[in-house]
Amino acid sequence: MTTMPDAPDRADEFTMLTVVRHPLIQHKLTLLRDRTTPTKIFKELVDEIAMLMAYEATSDLTLEPVEVETPLESTTGQRVSGKKLTLVPILRAGLGMVEGILRLIPSARVGHIGLYRNHDTLEPVDYYFKVPGDAAERDFLLLDPMLATGGSAASAVASLKRAGATRIRFLCIVAAPEGVRRLTDAHQDVQIYTASLDRGLNASSYIVPGLGDAGDRLFGTR
Repeated sequence: MTTMPDAPDRADEFTMLTVVRHPLIQHKLTLLRDRTTPTKIFKELVDEIAMLMAYEATSDLTLEPVEVETPLESTTGQRVSGKKLTLVPILRAGLGMVEGILRLIPSARVGHIGLYRNHDTLEPVDYYFKVPGDAAERDFLLLDPMLATGGSAASAVASLKRAGATRIRFLCIVAAPEGVRRLTDAHQDVQIYTASLDRGLNASSYIVPGLGDAGDRLFGTR
């Protein structure tokens, strides 16, 4: 019997996890998983899925009233209330998610966190960190297409918190239960958004069924 990539009852185990099941996202995710999808199309799909997921991840931003003049009369509209939003991709694969979200929220700042996974210990190694100095006043969207073991995500969140960040959301395209559990255990205040909660990790700690190595597929290094 074929096993679905994610199952609602498994997602329900994690109170801080939101699986975004919009039909357009699920359609694009299926194309993203296909091993025959070329690099150009893969990049475009990651870009589009990230933009669509950002709608969900920003759905509870606070609004405030503002007076505007239309061509005909004055009226009261709504705008996002004073929050400073910062996108932080985890290098290198997280870069593929930035431009789509920036088209949706062009005023957002962009920071960067450089991490790689030691292939022997499978633990994250830091090599770069740069975010705006007023981190305590900002909302952060931490970006990485894959949430596998959760080590890199947990380390990136810890780095943001050391810089003063208190409002952090993690966006990924595909997640493994092991990664969700590790990130949630380490940081119970971080909401996680994903397009799919997959079956789990294989012996090499790759997400299955997954979509392969997102960085290699994004940048043509596979």
